[in-house]
Amino acid sequence: MNNHENLPLYSKSKLALRNGQDKPEIWVAFRGLIYDVTESRLWKFGKHYEHWAGQDLTEELSEAPHSDQVFKRFPIVGKIE
Repeated sequence: MNNHENLPLYSKSKLALRNGQDKPEIWVAFRGLIYDVTESRLWKFGKHYEHWAGQDLTEELSEAPHSDQVFKRFPIVGKIE
């Protein structure tokens, strides 16, 4: 069982800064959790196909050719406020 209670909270504006351009970190949110995708070659420069880092991708995932299982590869760094 994952315990996400002690994760730091980030506002959407703080998440937006982790877009791979304003700050070196590349983060995306999904279902309330924030994932660090900085190490992924598929998120280089904060862009993954037509998706941009620094935002909540929950709604956009339905268009993706993969499931939400892809997020298991990345560390969880926080929660969206």
